[in-house]
Amino acid sequence: MAENCKSRTRAALFSLILLCSTFSNLNLIPVAEAIWFQIPSSGTKCVSEEIQNNVVVLADYYVINEDRPEHTPLVSAKVTSPYGNNLHHSENVTHGQFAFTTSEAGNYMACFWLDDHQQQAGTTTLSLDWKIGIAAKDWDSVAKKEKIEGVELDLRRLEGTVQSIHNNLIYLREREAEMREVSERTNARVAWFSIMSLGLCIVVAVFQLWHLKRFFEKKKLI
Repeated sequence: MAENCKSRTRAALFSLILLCSTFSNLNLIPVAEAIWFQIPSSGTKCVSEEIQNNVVVLADYYVINEDRPEHTPLVSAKVTSPYGNNLHHSENVTHGQFAFTTSEAGNYMACFWLDDHQQQAGTTTLSLDWKIGIAAKDWDSVAKKEKIEGVELDLRRLEGTVQSIHNNLIYLREREAEMREVSERTNARVAWFSIMSLGLCIVVAVFQLWHLKRFFEKKKLI
């Protein structure tokens, strides 16, 4: 009996791990992944991420100068929400971080630029480690606070991953419903516009025939 219980537990755990791995490969779970990009000598470089509501976001960034490693240029950073709210702003820094919980769904944008007096500093590279949702959770603190470790901690992580998958599927379903509604409204408007255009063409054609008939009658051609 105990062996059957252990076998079922192992099978369920393996299935859960396989499910999470599959959805991770499908990019349905936000994954922490640092990105590197170059900041132009003049202008602004921005990156954006579409995030749903009530999601924790944690990011770290730092700057290096590939041409002159001993001289690290200073940059300014600004993070805005989909409705233009300022979530983070810093000036003249070589590194920094920002953290917030989203209050609205949409594209969150982080922009970086060099100060005016450093526009000739050479090639400036910035590393941005953007963590979202389950990836931003501090599992070490959770383990210490709740005094869990080993398999129990792994199961807690898997539970969080499954919840993240569930939330993402709900978000995608809501977005699909919104897009379908917009598409149906657009199709209805196009159909009404086509009907109105056809009716207008018929009215113009009738008016032209009536006008030509009166013209020919006045000229006594018919």
